[in-house]
Amino acid sequence: MIRNLKLGVKLNLILLSVFLVIILMNGLLLSSVLQRNAEQEVKDKALVLIETMTAVREYTNKQVSKDTIKALSPNLEIDGQFIKTSIPAYSANEVFSNLQRRKKYSDFFYREATLNPTSLSDKADKFETKIVEKFRRQPDLQEQSGFRKIAAGDLFYIARPLQIKSESCLVCHSTPNRAPASQIRTYGRDGGFGWKLDEIVGAQIISVPASSVIAEARRLQVLVISILAAGFMVAAIILNLFLKFSIISPITNMSKWSRGVSTGALVSNFEHKSKDEIGVLAASVNRLKVSMEMAMNMLKQTPENS
Repeated sequence: MIRNLKLGVKLNLILLSVFLVIILMNGLLLSSVLQRNAEQEVKDKALVLIETMTAVREYTNKQVSKDTIKALSPNLEIDGQFIKTSIPAYSANEVFSNLQRRKKYSDFFYREATLNPTSLSDKADKFETKIVEKFRRQPDLQEQSGFRKIAAGDLFYIARPLQIKSESCLVCHSTPNRAPASQIRTYGRDGGFGWKLDEIVGAQIISVPASSVIAEARRLQVLVISILAAGFMVAAIILNLFLKFSIISPITNMSKWSRGVSTGALVSNFEHKSKDEIGVLAASVNRLKVSMEMAMNMLKQTPENS
């Protein structure tokens, strides 16, 4: 069936096949590259934020002690009191809450998810519990990351373990009897106790929106493929025009001319000005025509046998 197709149709079929292969290969490669770039972009945002929150925790733990508060406010009675501003988790959450009020970061999330929290607002949900339990099973694991789906869209998260590294933390979290009375009045006696030194009690989790970044990567992919398709269409049109005027039309004209010559119409030579392969072929058929004319003349001059 392909043998019966015209030259232009065959060429366009070849071009279409090549185009489809190029689109498939470039589409797969482009999709992989854009996906990695999108993931790296959201990961970079998450890393900056979680490092910032870690820095806030470290600052609070080292600099905002009860002695510091007392030095700044000598008239404040803080002995035996639970001072929220001296707690790293409280400072980190407050800083991030201020950041979240900015529209640009309104859909970013920060959690210090804990299995046995002092405040119920820090209670780990089902997804966060799995993260914390994995840290507890693998104490050498320092970070987890990945994507999760929520109703608002895809999120990329980075999680790091929260481990009790200081004896001072156990003042508030060992037993209710040891905890400051103001802490008990604020949070009660049911949660946040029984922690042990070096125990992983929760996870520091930052989540950043990924849907918009991934969607933008997909739009870019569609744009690039559309540009490739448009380029292919332009190339196909140019090649078809070249094929028509440089090859098909001369061959068609030569075919008509040859048909006339074969029926005895020894008209003028076939005209083709270019010196390409078609020109060489035209010169050859013109020589053939001359040979045929000479042969015909010789036949006419030969006397008939009686």
